[in-house]
Amino acid sequence: MQQFQCNTCGYIYDPEVGDPEGGIAPGTAFEDIPEDWVCPICGVSKAEFSPL
Repeated sequence: MQQFQCNTCGYIYDPEVGDPEGGIAPGTAFEDIPEDWVCPICGVSKAEFSPL
């Protein structure tokens, strides 16, 4: 699964880890994350992420 990086703070979303604190289970592809999810570090929208 592809990782995505926040363009603002550099946080890397790793699908194998997910974002448990944000309600995203491990194994969740970036494309399957709800559109209202935000970066757990800086709070920007999912649209502000780029594929690595």
